[in-house]
Amino acid sequence: MSRILGGAGRSRLRFDGWIAGLGTASGTRIVLGHWEVSPFGRFSDVMLERADGERLLFAPTPETAGFISGIYTFDTVRIAPVDVSVADGTWTVTAGPVDLCFATGRRGALGLLLCAVPGVLARRPAWSALTDRPAGVLLPGVRTRGSAGAGRREWYGARDLRPVCALSAALEGRDLGELAPVEPPVRFGFGSVPAKPAVTRVTTTVEAGPE
Repeated sequence: MSRILGGAGRSRLRFDGWIAGLGTASGTRIVLGHWEVSPFGRFSDVMLERADGERLLFAPTPETAGFISGIYTFDTVRIAPVDVSVADGTWTVTAGPVDLCFATGRRGALGLLLCAVPGVLARRPAWSALTDRPAGVLLPGVRTRGSAGAGRREWYGARDLRPVCALSAALEGRDLGELAPVEPPVRFGFGSVPAKPAVTRVTTTVEAGPE
């Protein structure tokens, strides 16, 4: 389900999918959202922050670009096809001038723990609120709830975590360098992704005002 009812005339939009947080030796940091279920159907988007601090969004349609840029902060928004394929732990991504290929490794202890959380529980905003502080202790900079701007609220419920162990990345044909930590943290919204590159399975809930 991609849309659920909230309280006091508010509407909650649900997104189920994966978020990949990637750092590169050039200083460019990349966040991929790959949404298998959403109010907009299946789609993917790429958020990129250059070493100089410029923040870019690549989204496939004006509708998705408008929604995402209404929640997060960017200096540049581009509408471009975002294609993602996943096979045997290898992700291949093309988003306008961005080309990525990265491989995931075996789950660690935290990934195994997250897989044990029932999906029904992980989808509940109350669970995300409860895990916000522990998440920040285990993964500094990570938040599981916060303000999404314009009176909106947002919650993240993690259900899996896999490390990224190899990366090839290019922007406008220029190699971005080898895999590196996501440092400094990205500045799109109220929190960052884990500093250690990883792919996280999440349910994201965004609460909007009365429609």
